[in-house]
Order: sequence, then C-alpha cells, then structure tokens
Amino acid sequence: MQIVETTNEGLKRAYSVKIAAKDIAAKIEGEVAKIAPQMNMPGFRPGKVPANLVRKMHGPALHQEALNTVVRDALDKVIADHKLRPAMQPQIALGEGYEEGKDAEVNVSIEVLPTIPAPSIDGIKLEKLVVPVSDAEVNEQITKLAENAKSFTDAKKGKKAETGDQLIIDFVGKLNGVEFDGGKAEDAALEIGSGRFIPGFEEQLVGAKEGDEKTITVTFPADYQAANLAGKDATFDVTVKAVKVPGETKIDDDFAKNLGLTDLAQLTGLLRGQLEQETAGLTRTQMKRALLDHLAAGHDFDVPPSMVEAEFEQIWAQLQQEAQNEEDVAAALKEIEDEKEDYRTIAVRRVRLGLLLSEIGQANGVEVSNQEMNMLVNQAAQQYRPEDRQRFVEFLQQDALAAAQLRAPLYEDKVVDFLFDKAEVTEREVTRDELQAAIEADDAAPAPAKPAKKAPAKKAAAKTDDAADAKPTKEAVPKAEKAEKKAPAKKAPAKK
Repeated sequence: MQIVETTNEGLKRAYSVKIAAKDIAAKIEGEVAKIAPQMNMPGFRPGKVPANLVRKMHGPALHQEALNTVVRDALDKVIADHKLRPAMQPQIALGEGYEEGKDAEVNVSIEVLPTIPAPSIDGIKLEKLVVPVSDAEVNEQITKLAENAKSFTDAKKGKKAETGDQLIIDFVGKLNGVEFDGGKAEDAALEIGSGRFIPGFEEQLVGAKEGDEKTITVTFPADYQAANLAGKDATFDVTVKAVKVPGETKIDDDFAKNLGLTDLAQLTGLLRGQLEQETAGLTRTQMKRALLDHLAAGHDFDVPPSMVEAEFEQIWAQLQQEAQNEEDVAAALKEIEDEKEDYRTIAVRRVRLGLLLSEIGQANGVEVSNQEMNMLVNQAAQQYRPEDRQRFVEFLQQDALAAAQLRAPLYEDKVVDFLFDKAEVTEREVTRDELQAAIEADDAAPAPAKPAKKAPAKKAAAKTDDAADAKPTKEAVPKAEKAEKKAPAKKAPAKK
C-alpha cells in the first residue's frame, strides 16, 4: 500500500493511496474461505462447495466486500501513519477507470481538528447574579393555584352575570348568516373576564341572565389560526343556560390535601423549591455566557470549514422555520438574509467554543461515565416507537459520530461545571427582572469577531453563542474516532 500526501493546506489534508491488485485478491480469497463452509449446493456435501464455484456464484459481491475492506484499511492506515484527528467523516473516492484484477487508487480527503494551545483556565473571574425567592412570590403562586382550583355554584334566579361569574351557554357562530365549521358548542363553560374567547365575546355577555338569548357581533383577530376566519366579522347566537358564581377557596391544609399533599407547609415548600430551581437555571445561563465570553476573548484558532458549515446550516434552518411563523414571512426572510454573514460568524464562534471546551475537558480528565451515557441513550430512545428503540440503540453503538453528538451537551455541561469550580466567583443579589434583562442583553449582543446588527427579540435564541444550544462539539472525540471510521453508517429508526 503506497500513500502519497497531495494536499496540506490549513486544516485540509488529501492523500492518494495505491492498493495492489494482489492485496484485493487476497481479501477475496479470505471472503471465499469464510463463506464456503457455510454454503449448501445440490451435488455437494454441506460445506464442501469448491472455491471456484463460490467465486463464480458470488464473485461481484465478494469483490465489492473485499474492496470495501481494503479501502477501510487504507483509511485507517492514513489516519494512523499521519496521526490525524478527523473533524468530520473523511471523504473517500475510488479512482476512475478501476477494473477488477488491477491496482486500485483511492483518494482520501480529510479535515482535521486544529492543534489548540493549552487553554489557560487560571484567573477566571465570574459574577453570579443571585435572585432570592421572597415569601411574596411563593404566596403569589399559591394564590394562582387557588384561583385555578376555584369552583362555581348556581347563582340566585334572575342574577345578572358579572365579571368573574361563569356562564353555561350554547352558541352558534355565523359568517354572513351562514354557520361555519368549529363555531358551534353546547353547554360550554365560560368565565367572564378569563379571556378564553375572542376579544369582545365575553364583554357582551355581562348582564346576561339565565334563559337569555342574545346575538353578539365580534371580529376575529387578523392572526387567528383559522385563515378563513382571520380578520372577519362574525355573529354568534348565544343561549344562556345557567349563571354561576365563584365559591370561596380557602388556602389552608385542606386545600393542600385536595392537591394530594400533606399540608400547606409542604405545598409552600414545593413551590419555593420550584421557584428556586427556576431562578438557579437563569443564573447558570447568565454565568455560562460570561464564561464563554471569557474563553472566546482569550483564544483564536482556525476551525474546520465543514464543521462551521454544518453548524451554520443548523442555525439557518432554525431561523427559516421561525420566519415561517411570522405575520410577514417575506419580510422576516429578508431580514435574516441581510444578516446571513453575522449568523455565519456566530457559527464559527460556536464551533470554536465547542472545540475549546472539549480540549479543556480532555486535558483535565472530565468524562461522561458509562452509566451517564446509558441514561442519555435510554432517554433519547423514548422518542421512538417501542419496536424501534433497540434499533436506535444499535445505531448509536455503530455510529460513533451520532453517539458523540448525543453525548456532547452533557459533556459540555460537565466541563462548564469544572470551570465554575476553578473560577473566582463573586455573588450579587439582583431582582428577577434584572437577571432576565442581563440574559436578554447577552442574547442581543453582537458576535465579537465581527460587529453584528442587534437582533430582534424573536431571534435572540438563534443569535446567542451558547455552545449548549448549538451542540458545537459535533466531532467524534479522539477516543471514538477509530470506531467511527470502521462503523458502517446505519439509518436510525424513524421517530414516532
């Protein structure tokens, strides 16, 4: 096997590999020797079919399998001899004009991971914005629960409905005097003031009594989900069958017990814990972005173009999908098109941060345990039909790149936690609004490598360079690279 390097530019490598015809023939003979004992053919005892007949019957398939094997071996040798770390799946092409019985020429193109200088993790200073959970916030959550749990009882005969009362109604909706689909209901419960119905509907029923029949006129919102109704005027024939008044919901131990808890103290503790967990998540988001900014400012190195393109395509697909949900789709698409290069800059930054975090993790012994990986696989498998879950697990076992993509967000979080422990962290108490404003300011901030226009709020998620959002570490880590190259690509089972 002769290997000649044909390209060495930046992170791009290319090689020409010449494989002797005798090596391919030897592989074919090996395949024949492997399957001959398993063959049955009339006139021959089991396992005694002559090799020449095996070759005659299965020649093309045996040759193709042998060729695949020597090509994989050639790729492994290229990577091993040149100590390469592929960033993405290498591209392999058989030379033109190859015929069976002749030498084969294989062209290999590889993008390699950059050599990253040992990242400095000393002297990192971070500010942790902490939001204390007040008793008032907890009580507000309990009050909301009580409001949602309130019950209604029949009002006195002849009572006129007020805001907060509940009506039991039948109604028929019409456009230009003709009923439309989905505009009819019987015994519908409507709390006046809840905002559940389209604007103007509930307000026109204030003062209604049991037995009243009314025709009300409303205008559907311009962005109403049913296109045939959006922006249209409609009438509703309404029959009021009952008026009910809200009962008093006492916030006490009995209220908590009705929710399946022991007492009010347990309910209070659970709600406080939920609020603390929520604010802790926001605090972590703010700290992580500050950490990523610190790392990005201190490191600049070339990144594999193929990884950047894959990351950009992911960002671009998300933006285009979001644009389809806007009122003016054409304007939204033009807006993101105008900022296309800014998003490409974000892709470069995300990939660089992903590689940097991976390098820091490997240099400091950060690992995802087998138990943690098994939990990830099992969780991911739940999105498939039960009969497809085992196929999904086998797919991950044979496709190291797919497994690395699944593993990447957890690995990244573990590296971030490691850096948090190493950093000098100072705490500052802020309000929830101040913390949210700090996160939104980070979302809208331009990428430092190239000034970008400020993103509107609806696109903030796509503009952020939070590495976890983008799963930038798409490459198989070095431990998995060899397995990735040997494993044949298998199609993952279809999701539910």
